[in-house]
Order: sequence, then structure tokens, then C-alpha cells
Amino acid sequence: MSAHEKINYLEFPAKDIVATREFFKKVFGWKFMDYGPDYCAFSHAGINGGFFQADTCMSTKTGSALVVFYSKEIEKTQQKIEKAGGTIVKVLFMFPGGRRFHFADPSGNEFAVWTDS
Repeated sequence: MSAHEKINYLEFPAKDIVATREFFKKVFGWKFMDYGPDYCAFSHAGINGGFFQADTCMSTKTGSALVVFYSKEIEKTQQKIEKAGGTIVKVLFMFPGGRRFHFADPSGNEFAVWTDS
């Protein structure tokens, strides 16, 4: 059920929708529904959303918001990301409260993964 005035859906750019969809399916187990060649919706991600065809990508260097995933086993999550074709753009580092790294998906969008262990 949608909550009044709460974040309900996220949309991300994708230079390569097919590769991006397969990446998130392999790494995080997301489910997808295609709506033509220029859009696919995702679910089973904690929040629903979609990828739209675009020539741009999200990056903290350009002021984009950063979507951060949580992992109980951060090294295993990093291995899955790399095996599925993701690129580590900021290596694992410590911060007050945990550790995290940043990665880019096949379309070049920057995300992060953190753990408190």
C-alpha cells in the first residue's frame, strides 16, 4: 500500500537497459517487467522503481543522490557485483558505524553498499 507523502518509487537512467536489468537480477534478485525497449520496472528491491533509456548516468561527482544498499556480508556482495559486471569506483573503507564501498552498474550509475559489521 502506498503511504501518503512518502517516497513511493525510484527511476534511474540506463544507457543499456538489458545489461542493467540482468546485473540487478543476478546480484540482488530483483524482478523486472519490461514496458517496451525504453523502460523496465523493478520490484523486490526494498522499494519499487524503474530504469529508463538515457545517455546519462548517476554519479556523486555530478551531484546525484546516492542509493545505498545494506549487506550483512559486504565482501560477498562485492564479489557478486564484480562477477556480474559491476565496477568498484570507491574501494571498501571504514567510517563511524561501519564500512562501505561504491560501485557502478553496467550503465555507469553509482551506488554504494554498507555494513555495520
